[in-house]
Amino acid sequence: MAGSRNINVSEASRPVLPRHAKLKFDETRQVWVILAPERVLAPDEIAVEVLRLCDGVRSVGEMVDQLAAKYTADRGAIATDVVAMLQDLADKGFLIEAREKAS
Repeated sequence: MAGSRNINVSEASRPVLPRHAKLKFDETRQVWVILAPERVLAPDEIAVEVLRLCDGVRSVGEMVDQLAAKYTADRGAIATDVVAMLQDLADKGFLIEAREKAS
């Protein structure tokens, strides 16, 4: 995708949906979707939970900590899955690295 900022997702990344993409609940189909120009992606329930944490403020590591605590699950396994999922979405142009906010 021309002009996109490719990211290598790590626990230090602060991913966010790009301005042109929106995570919305489709009332008609009763599913969450990511809407982007000429593209629609219907992520599964777990992906939606992770995407809702992608606010550009939380790091991936913070998201992993939160999910590990919520599900009382192995942090390493969650980190591996979350980083892989976010990298896949980033490679498809659905995530970018958040810019530092000027205060």
